[in-house]
Amino acid sequence: MALHFQSLAELEVLCTHLYIGTDLTQRIEAEKALLELIDSPECLNKCQLLLEQGTTSYAQLLAATCLSKLVSRVSPLPIEQRIDIRNYILNYVASQPKLVPFVIQALIQVIAKITKLGWFEIQKDQFVFREIIADVKKFLQGTVEHCIIGVILLSELTQEMNLVDYSRPSAKHRKIATSFRDTSLKDVLVLACSLLKEVLAKPLNLQDQCQQNLVMQVLKLVLNCLNFDFIGSSADESADDLCTVQIPTTWRTIFLEPETLDLFFNLYHSLPPLLSQLALSCLVQFASTRRSLFSSPERAKYLGNLIKGVKRILENPQGLSDPGNYHEFCRFLARLKTNYQLGELVMVKEYPEVIRLIANFTITSLQHWEFAPNSVHYLLTLWQRMVASVPFVKSTEPHLLDTYAPEITKAFITSRLESVAIVVRDHLDDPLDDTATVFQQLEQLCTVSRCEYEKTCTLLVQLFDQNAQNYQKLLHSTSRITVDMAIQEGRLAWLVYLVGTVVGGRLTYTSTDEHDAMDGELSCRVFQLISLMDTGLSQCSNEKIELAILWFLDQFRKTYVGDQLQRTSKVYARMSEVLGITDDNHVLETFMTKIVTNLKYWGRCEPVISRTLQFLNDLSVGYILLKKLVKIDAVKFMLKNHTSEHFPFLGISDSYSLSDFRCRTTFYTALTRLLMVDLGEDEDEFENFMLPLTVSFETVLQIFNNNFKQEDVKRMLIGLARDLRGIAFALNTKTSYTMLFDWMYPTYLPVLQKAIERWYGEPACTTPILKLMAELMQNRSQRLNFDVSSPNGILLFREASKMICTYGNQILSLGSLSKYQIYPMKLKGISICYSALKSALCGNYVSFGVFKLYGDNHFDNVLQAFVKMLLSVSHSDLLQYRKLSQSYYPLLECLTQDHMSFITNLEPPVLLYVLTSISEGLTTLDTVVSSSCCTSLDYIVTYLFKHIAKEGKKPLRSREATQAGQRLLHFMQQNPDVLQQMMSVLMNTIVFEDCRNQWSVSRPLLGLILLNEKYFSELRASLINSQSLPKQEVLAQCFRNLMEGVEQNLSIKNRDRFTQNLSVFRRDVAEALRSDGNTELCSLDMMS
Repeated sequence: MALHFQSLAELEVLCTHLYIGTDLTQRIEAEKALLELIDSPECLNKCQLLLEQGTTSYAQLLAATCLSKLVSRVSPLPIEQRIDIRNYILNYVASQPKLVPFVIQALIQVIAKITKLGWFEIQKDQFVFREIIADVKKFLQGTVEHCIIGVILLSELTQEMNLVDYSRPSAKHRKIATSFRDTSLKDVLVLACSLLKEVLAKPLNLQDQCQQNLVMQVLKLVLNCLNFDFIGSSADESADDLCTVQIPTTWRTIFLEPETLDLFFNLYHSLPPLLSQLALSCLVQFASTRRSLFSSPERAKYLGNLIKGVKRILENPQGLSDPGNYHEFCRFLARLKTNYQLGELVMVKEYPEVIRLIANFTITSLQHWEFAPNSVHYLLTLWQRMVASVPFVKSTEPHLLDTYAPEITKAFITSRLESVAIVVRDHLDDPLDDTATVFQQLEQLCTVSRCEYEKTCTLLVQLFDQNAQNYQKLLHSTSRITVDMAIQEGRLAWLVYLVGTVVGGRLTYTSTDEHDAMDGELSCRVFQLISLMDTGLSQCSNEKIELAILWFLDQFRKTYVGDQLQRTSKVYARMSEVLGITDDNHVLETFMTKIVTNLKYWGRCEPVISRTLQFLNDLSVGYILLKKLVKIDAVKFMLKNHTSEHFPFLGISDSYSLSDFRCRTTFYTALTRLLMVDLGEDEDEFENFMLPLTVSFETVLQIFNNNFKQEDVKRMLIGLARDLRGIAFALNTKTSYTMLFDWMYPTYLPVLQKAIERWYGEPACTTPILKLMAELMQNRSQRLNFDVSSPNGILLFREASKMICTYGNQILSLGSLSKYQIYPMKLKGISICYSALKSALCGNYVSFGVFKLYGDNHFDNVLQAFVKMLLSVSHSDLLQYRKLSQSYYPLLECLTQDHMSFITNLEPPVLLYVLTSISEGLTTLDTVVSSSCCTSLDYIVTYLFKHIAKEGKKPLRSREATQAGQRLLHFMQQNPDVLQQMMSVLMNTIVFEDCRNQWSVSRPLLGLILLNEKYFSELRASLINSQSLPKQEVLAQCFRNLMEGVEQNLSIKNRDRFTQNLSVFRRDVAEALRSDGNTELCSLDMMS
């Protein structure tokens, strides 16, 4: 692509390649050319050429894109130029209102950006970019097309004002957004509502596409106003059920007028589905208005109007046949209960009628399970919260939930059972396959089901008995029809899930002995089914029923099996009669028998195995339960026979995918916890337990030496690494960990080393082995504090050093990798190596000075490997991949704390790389990373400060330490901007950002100020001079107070004084800058 675009034709070819081209190479070239065009001095002229003479819409889009990037630059264009661009675009869209929608949108976004970024800019004592509302009113007086452009302009501006740009100070964004909210947003909402009233006042021609488009854009504008982040909370949009709209108090009058709500309810009833769902979306926000906006009588009146609207919609339900309307209406109902208490709802005059209508609507929705399944969540949320509130209602008015909640439960149960036949016969997607949604719905249902529990229990008993009988008949039938069997199994799976759900509901609702007895009735039936299924596994195994049974067992465990349970629970009354299960010890035996059966017979079914192992893991956590479990025969069997012969999932057959091996870690963690209960110091018992792994390792050693069956060896090693990681994770005492170390070293650790050497380019193999090493390095519960006569700590570190060096050197030989390969192939392994090294450095079980003393280079080698791997990673990747940043920065913290001699010995380019990574990490939103950066910086600055303070005094330190300090000082003198940049970043954070780790930020800041007093004075002057005269004295006083009582040293007492002062300084500066919105916030980026 040519660097200079001489003609319009060349630019239009560029547009074609960029927006509709299919050739990837041409598109990449076009993107490069676009960046060059934006940087070229003739960019504005070319944009004007494209807009005025371009023959395609893509030419106009390219111009809009260039302008958008141009006006968004950190260093802005001159104010006159931006005013010219804004006016030009306004005139352009006014003269060509029938442009393609995406072009109009792109051009209007340019105006929105210019307006936002120049919101506080003044020319001739006027805010020049705030005339936008007046400009829009001119559009509203024109044709329908002009009206649409005006409304889109306001809508885009509202969205742009609400959009956080993380590349700019968040405080600046909040100041602009707050000013826009206070000066303009209410006017925008009033204007939009008046336009909607006009729409309703005259007959609406819905056949006219322009009219429809106008109404749509106005409704979107209202929605953008109501979705505005009024208080800077940046609510997580995924948390839809917890949203409260923080409407400003000045808007009270709009919300108190009944006409406002009526307007949107009327629009819903008047408009076609595409538009009416937008009206409902607005009503969702109205229903979520913060409670404190109203007094109690006003709130009751407002709620009454909302309920009247609900009643009207449900009495005329035609619009709800549209999935969009239906979904928004379900959200609307859920928000009502989120924002209003049950005691307030029952006081509304229409409540009895409305709750009946909502119940009927819910029942109908549940019966039509295939229609908008994602919306059912909101209806169940409504009922769950209603029922959960019953114990807290003080009102004498009837809540009627005891009438309707059992009907909802019944509708859910019967509809799910009826769905099975349709799913099987029509080959539809089975809802049971989407376990995440099923679990979510069941957890909501469990509260609802405990209301009038007798009715639910009777229904479930009746359905379970009927379906279990049918299932048994089919099992014994000679001519089994596959479809009928599949239907019966599906129904049983649902019933087992439902029994587990209602039993689990005991924890969410007040319960009685009678309820416990009913739980016993239901549980009996499931335990009988387990017995039936497990005795006839060869002919009646079904994955869905097995997963449902595991859900039931887990719910029963949480409810009736635990450390603090009343042993006399009525749940066992019926179970002891029928099954002989008299207490939780018997239940645990049943659990363990089921677990062993699953692990034996479901080895090829990963979902069942992983869920079974998760259940075993949950059982193995509490000490009291562990003491009971180890007495059970099934547990004793597992501890003695954990081989692939008994448990096929421990095999290495090709039929298992390598990712399935992950569950082995969970298995061995649980198994080792069980072993630990009675292990003590019995080494023979440990050796016996490790025997299957010993056999596997010996096999690997033989094959490695003979060089055949390499694929089998690889799979065996992956399995062993995962097994050993599970074992190591559970060994939390010095005695037991030492047994494992003695078993592994020196025989088996070199095998893992060899595997890393051979298969370094295969993450499926290296990741488990590196993770095992990282786990072995963890000094959890001081388990690695070996006896003083033991060299184990150093031996373990040497092995880890060899492995990290081997991996580091080999991985760099892979060369450059694509962006899709770089994390799995390289960065993931590096992050695990860093994590392991960090555990070793801060584990306090190795004296690192010993290595140099005895000429052992393992410590130096691993540090060099750290540097090599680091230099192969870009700064952007360091921060982009969370696991990498969360292992690198804490490692750097350890190095700066205890190994500054290593830091000072780094080559200047490497040291610059490290310091730059700290500087960039300071601004990240991840507090783990930013706090580690602050701590690392503090150690470096303190080291430098102490060196300077001791210069000139009689040296008490070694010559070597003096030279190290001198090297660092020389580097900082050569690169003064490094520390200045970091001081600028930290001051920006304190003054302008939402600083979540203020204490961490304060620690290095004092050292930076003492080392760079001249630069600190410049920053202070820069901030003060950027403010209006009345504020300048206030800010100057804030800075004087900041350093008051602070001495020229870095003692802990002095640091604490500075930290206290900084807290007061931050509050006072924020107050001073907030006092009025008439000045442009100037961040301290002048040196960045």
